[in-house]
Amino acid sequence: MATWLLCLLLLLWALVVYHHVGYPLLITYLSRPTIRSAHQAEEAQALPHIVMLVPAYNEAEVIADKVRNTACLDYPSTHFTLIIACDGCTDETASIARVTAMEPENRELNIEVIEFKRNRGKVAVLNDMVSRIDQELIALSDTSALLSIDGLQIAARHFNHAPVGVVAATYRLLTPGSTGESKYWQYQTRILEAEARLGSPIGVHGALYFFRRRLFNRLAADTINDDFVLPMSIVAKGHQAVYETDIIALELEKASDSMDQRRRVRISAGNLQQLLRLPELLNPRLGGIAFAFFSGKALRALMPMLLLMQLLLCGWLALSYDSLMVISAFQIVMVTAAYSLPRVPGIQLPNMTTTLFYLINGYRCGLIGCLRYIAGLERGHWKPVSTQEISS
Repeated sequence: MATWLLCLLLLLWALVVYHHVGYPLLITYLSRPTIRSAHQAEEAQALPHIVMLVPAYNEAEVIADKVRNTACLDYPSTHFTLIIACDGCTDETASIARVTAMEPENRELNIEVIEFKRNRGKVAVLNDMVSRIDQELIALSDTSALLSIDGLQIAARHFNHAPVGVVAATYRLLTPGSTGESKYWQYQTRILEAEARLGSPIGVHGALYFFRRRLFNRLAADTINDDFVLPMSIVAKGHQAVYETDIIALELEKASDSMDQRRRVRISAGNLQQLLRLPELLNPRLGGIAFAFFSGKALRALMPMLLLMQLLLCGWLALSYDSLMVISAFQIVMVTAAYSLPRVPGIQLPNMTTTLFYLINGYRCGLIGCLRYIAGLERGHWKPVSTQEISS
């Protein structure tokens, strides 16, 4: 019995090492810079109309900057519409957006501010608003993200190629909450670039991405990570997703530690949900996409539970193997230190330690997120919802 448990423990360790070390090295080696930049299109084509949809809930602090930034984008106002969909806001988001749109430098911006009287959740807003839009190209963007001035031009050129169904921007943080958070997003950018060269980025960031409206399917009401499920359901149908490093979405909001942890709990619950709801992405016919989805997203979704399993196994087998007792104790000490030391006022940790603790705390949050999803406590809303009344 102990031999079988030891083999299982070694398998779990192998999966942990593969996900964190083997996969990044392997995908970097396998991927090649074969995706042509949108700037290299052979001939100019007429610019398509783009509708940018910005769901908003109580964003009074940032909505004015969002309107001003959007008005500055290098794209003909006759071919661009900004829609701000206020989901039952209880602050002045809508009125600030309208007032800002009337500023002299913003008056050419074609903007619609729509107010839902009752909060229903972001997914409900997306389902409702996308069904109303009659243009082919839709951009989804967060209120707290400022966009690079030529982003729409670059995205439009990508959509000149029929296979392209999704174009994703590169996410940047103006002020990272910690060194660990900064390193994490730098790592994610490198992985997404490599995945894109291999077939498709496995997921995009909701700060900004584009898709063809005709490829949209209504999202389940309890969808958590809509910015994964929506674009990857398009990829699963055989359409191409492009990860564009020249389109930047700059995040203005600096997340506190508590906000970051809540976000990571929610994303982890969504990771497990999307694994269960998009198994077609594991189809070997998808080639590099299936490989990247399994190695990156699927293992990431399962990693908190795999780490818990190996810790329990390690502790059980420590009764027979002294070396495993040391390994078990070391893991418990590291988890405890990662949780407690960053909370000590005035303590300064080395950057490498901060990054390691950020990763460990991420999996602690991930385990909570997985358990919350299994228990039915994560339902995909940014606030409890009600009816569908609307005014505009």
